[in-house]
Parts: sequence; structure tokens; C-alpha cells
Amino acid sequence: MKTRKFLSMAFMALVFGATSFAQKKVMVGGAAMYPNKNIIENAVNSKDHTTLVVAVKAAGLVETLQGKGPFTVFAPTNAAFDKLPMGTVETLLKPENKKMLQTILTYHVVAGKMNASDIAKAIKMGQGKAGLKTVSGRTLIAWMKGKDLYITDEKGGMAKVSIADVNQSNGVIHVIESVVLPKS
Repeated sequence: MKTRKFLSMAFMALVFGATSFAQKKVMVGGAAMYPNKNIIENAVNSKDHTTLVVAVKAAGLVETLQGKGPFTVFAPTNAAFDKLPMGTVETLLKPENKKMLQTILTYHVVAGKMNASDIAKAIKMGQGKAGLKTVSGRTLIAWMKGKDLYITDEKGGMAKVSIADVNQSNGVIHVIESVVLPKS
């Protein structure tokens, strides 16, 4: 009887322990990111991603990123957008540039959920580099320098992943320090 009670308690601890681990929240931009909320529901709370949220709305991609997914999103911070030449963001947000904005934003999204460990495995299998096909149909190159994960765009620009594995109900976000841009 004691063995059965012990096993029952051990099972409960395992289940509830795993549940609380899976529900681990990460802080991004001063806000908790909850794994039971979708990408948009979390992103709107991050004070570091207000430019990205405005851009996603202007591009008409809110519904997509609230969808089932799963998606892997490389999410540039406001500081990343600030690195772009003066006036770039304002120009991209104009209605006549919606298609270009959609191309740039979907270049930051990979179909499927790829945690940092998945990307690291792909890099190892690729002997130091992994090509990640984006929703825009173009490719990002993932690589590592020490324990740091980087993404290189088609123009040779690099973005360091500053916060990895921000799990969402419909995928995962990796916060990046630069905007990645496809070739024109």
C-alpha cells in the first residue's frame, strides 16, 4: 500500500512539475510572456516591441500571427528598428508600401516551432550553418559564436538572438537585436 501511495505521489509531482515547467513565463520588454497566449497576445505587452506590433498591424498580419501556426518568429526590438536608416520605418508603414512591409516581416518568420536547441542541432548538422526557410520564401542563415545564436540575412546583415525560447501557444519567439532584410 505504501508503495502504491508513493508511486501515486511521485506521478502527481511529475505531472504537476512538468506542467509548471511547461508554463514557465519569460520576461520580455518588462512584461511576462505566457506560453498559453499566442504571439500577438504576448507581443502587444512588450514595451520593447511596440514598433514591431505597429508594423504587424500595418502589414495586415495580426490574424495570421494569432493563427494556429506553429511559427518561429525572430522578433526585432524597437532598438533594432532604430538601427535602420532614418525614415525607413515611417516609409514602410505607408499604405502604398504594405507589400514590401509584408515581405520584410514574413522574412522574420519560419513555419514550424524551432526552439534554440532545434536550431543548434540544425547548425551542427549543417557543419556550422543552417538555412532557415522563411514564410516569405527566402532564407535566413543561423550560426553560433560560442553559445550565442546569430541570424544572417541575404544582404549579409547579422542579428544576435538576445532572448531565445519565448514559448507561445502557437510557436516560439526569439528576440533579436537587428532587423533582418531580404535582398530586393
